Amino acid sequence: MDARTEELRDAHDVLSEWYAKNLSGVLESMPVERAMLDLFAEMTLAVGAEIADVGCGTGRLLPYLASRGLSPRGVDLSPRMVEVARRENPGFTYEVADLRHLPFEDASLAGVVCWFSLIYLAPEARVPAFAELARVVEPGGYLVTAFKHGDGTGHRNPPGSRVGSFGIDFDRYWLSAREMEERFTAAGFALIFQGSTPPEEPEPSYGYMLVRKTDSGIG
Repeated sequence: MDARTEELRDAHDVLSEWYAKNLSGVLESMPVERAMLDLFAEMTLAVGAEIADVGCGTGRLLPYLASRGLSPRGVDLSPRMVEVARRENPGFTYEVADLRHLPFEDASLAGVVCWFSLIYLAPEARVPAFAELARVVEPGGYLVTAFKHGDGTGHRNPPGSRVGSFGIDFDRYWLSAREMEERFTAAGFALIFQGSTPPEEPEPSYGYMLVRKTDSGIG
């Protein structure tokens, strides 16, 4: 494991209990996010029910996805996040894994959720990560992602930030919708829908994208 990935894993081990306390139930107050997940669920169910939440954190999305008829399982880089997910949202399968090395067979999933989990991809990690996502989704299956708009520049936490108060730091990369679409297309996905919300300082605009694995995908 490279140093950047190790730093990200260790930081989210530290943040796991904060996530459990502060993100529980937040989806109920986010109609745009629910609408995107609903669209993903309805379209994916025409293909199959087996999906994965890649970068699942505390597993907070899995009960909602299950309530829409899907059969979700969770994957996260952080072992402590996976422990918390098993405690906070039991009844689902969770595994520790790197986004670039997923524990799934080729074309074994009808869909994948990447909810703010692609914002940690350094430039050199993007091609293998998008290719790995394409590998595990069956032709005709779907992927939905939420991300933060930006120019791809790396960000660290400013002094005095909430994350900094834990004595940790890690890189994140906010990509433009154009780059997201280009990378999905190169990996063998076709854009179905995209949207965004206005920025709210200090956060950038949030982007949402639904893509479909093409029959000729390279994954």
